[in-house]
Amino acid sequence: MSTSIPHRRIDDLLARYAESHRHPMNETIHCVCVPAIVLSLLGLCWSLSPAVALLVAAASLAYYLRLSPPFAVGMLAMAALMLVFLARLPAGAVLPVSAAVFVLAWIGQFIGHKIEGKKPSFFDDLRFLLIGPLFVLGFLYRRWHIPY
Repeated sequence: MSTSIPHRRIDDLLARYAESHRHPMNETIHCVCVPAIVLSLLGLCWSLSPAVALLVAAASLAYYLRLSPPFAVGMLAMAALMLVFLARLPAGAVLPVSAAVFVLAWIGQFIGHKIEGKKPSFFDDLRFLLIGPLFVLGFLYRRWHIPY
């Protein structure tokens, strides 16, 4: 009888994502830019309506819950902090700040991939746009010894 750990979809997705994120500088850039992109996307949605931002956050959390409940909890905390931050910004600042952060963070991402020498994972599979935040969160979970 085997006592091996069962193979999980989240492990496959993180391993595939990691294939194009091995250079330490690219990893560092992603640890800054991926959360910035998430914040900016929520901000762009918030500028349409706070309800749109909440709906987008809820939909992504439902996906994360299917992949890994512990990751879903972390993403819930991150989304909540970001939404509170957006709610505290002056209404007229949300759109320009979000747009600027979005552009700058994507420039950072592409610089990271230039350094890495590999194209971004989402060029092959759009799901990796949602896996990137889990890749970053995984660094914290491993450091804090939180299983996911």
